[in-house]
Amino acid sequence: MQTLTEKFKQTVAAELKLPSSVFLLLAVSGGLDSVVLSDLCYRAGYRFAILHVNFHLRGAESERDEQFVRRLAEAYQVPVWVQAFDTADWSAQNKLSVQEAARILRYEWFEEIRSQQETEKGKPVYLLTAHQADDNNETLLMHFFRGTGLHGLTGIPVSYGNIRRPLLGFYRSELESYALENKLSWVEDSSNQSSAYTRNFFRNEILPAIRRIYPQVQENLQNNISRFRDAEVLYRQSVERLKKKLCKPQGADIFIPVKQLMAYRNKALVYEIIRDYGFGEKQVDELYKLAESESGRYLESPAFHYRIIKHRDWFVISPVHTAESAIRVVEENEKQVIFEKGILQFEKKVWTEKPVPDKENEVWLDSRQLQWPLLLRKWKAGDYFYPLGMKKKKKIARFLIDRKLSLSQKEEVWVLESNKRICWVIGLRMDERFRLQKNSTHFIAFRWLS
Repeated sequence: MQTLTEKFKQTVAAELKLPSSVFLLLAVSGGLDSVVLSDLCYRAGYRFAILHVNFHLRGAESERDEQFVRRLAEAYQVPVWVQAFDTADWSAQNKLSVQEAARILRYEWFEEIRSQQETEKGKPVYLLTAHQADDNNETLLMHFFRGTGLHGLTGIPVSYGNIRRPLLGFYRSELESYALENKLSWVEDSSNQSSAYTRNFFRNEILPAIRRIYPQVQENLQNNISRFRDAEVLYRQSVERLKKKLCKPQGADIFIPVKQLMAYRNKALVYEIIRDYGFGEKQVDELYKLAESESGRYLESPAFHYRIIKHRDWFVISPVHTAESAIRVVEENEKQVIFEKGILQFEKKVWTEKPVPDKENEVWLDSRQLQWPLLLRKWKAGDYFYPLGMKKKKKIARFLIDRKLSLSQKEEVWVLESNKRICWVIGLRMDERFRLQKNSTHFIAFRWLS
C-alpha cells in the first residue's frame, strides 16, 4: 500500500508533470493543509520556499500565524517571504468583500514573487497551494447553489497558469492522519468555526446535514467532479467546432451570421462565443434583443474594450480602439474616429444656405436623415447608394468600375452607413438622399484626413 508521501510524489510527477529539480513556492497559512504540504515537499526532496500573507484580520491570531510560519521555514531551512496587508481597509476602498479582497491581494503578491524568482533562476517556478478534496467539494456546491455553467461544476483546477494544487486528490482526514503520525503541529484559524463565511457555512452545516442522509457524499461529489470534467472535454470540443463554423475573422473583427447563430436556440453557445471578449451571462439575453434591432446598434463589453455591433445580417465583435478594425461605430457625441484609412472628423452645424464645399474629402449631410450611431466600414459586394445628383441607385461595385479604380484601390474603399443606408463613399461621392435641402436646419460636416 502506497504511503501518502509516495502518492504525493506520484501526483506531482504524473499529474502535475513537475520534475524533481523544479523550484517551488508554497503558499502556507500555518493551518493543517499547508503544513502537511510543506512536510510532503520536504520529505519528497523538492527545493522550495514558503510564502505567507498576514491579512491583519484576526488581531493576535494573525501575528501568531506569521511567527509560526517563520519558525516552520527555519525548521525546514528554507527561505520565507511574508507580506502584510491592511485587508479590511483595502476591501472597503475597492468595494469588495473581505474574502474577495484577500484572494486578490494574496494571488497578486504570490505572482509578483513567483515572477521575480523565475527571472532570477532563469527557468520556470511554480506556486503550490494546499487545496484538498474537501475544499473542492465545497467549491462545487457553492458554485451549484450560486448558479454556474458546466465549468463551475468541475471544481478547483489542478493546474492553472503557474499554479499547481497537488493535494486535490487527498481528503482532510488523510492529511490529519499524516500530520498526527509524523507529529506535525499546526495552528487553527478560529474564524473557521464561524458559519458567517459562505465556505464555512457549507463546511460546518450543509455537508454534515447531507452526510446524515448520504454518508458517502464526499466520495460521490469527487466522482461527480470527475464526470463533469470528462463531460466538459466533450462539450469544449463541440463548442470549438461550432465557433469555427460560425465565427468569420476579418482583420481585427469577428463576423457572425445572426440568423445562423439564433437558429441554434442555445444560450450556452452564445455565451461561449462572447465570453472571451469580456461579455458575461447577463449579456446573452441582451444579444437576443440585439438580433431583432436595427443595424448599427451594439452592446458594450463590461470587462474589455469590445463591442458587438448589429450590422445588417451580422453580429460583429469589434475592438473599440483599434484602427485595424474593419467596422467602426460612430457615436453622435464624438468628434473624430480613427480608422485604417486615416481620421474621420465631424461636427454639427447650423445650415445657413451657404455654398456646400466641393471637396472629395469633405461632405455636409442633413442631420434629419442621419440615424445614430453610424457605421464606418469597408464596402462589400451588394452595397449600393444614390450618387449625388442621381435619382437612381447604383451598386458601389459599378460605381468604382466607372471611376476606373484598380483592384487594390477598390479594396481600400470605405463607406459611412446610417441604418443600412450608405451616406458617403469616403473620399469619392456622397449619397443624394442626405444632401441639404431648402428646409434643412442643421447638418453634420464630415472631413476625412488621410
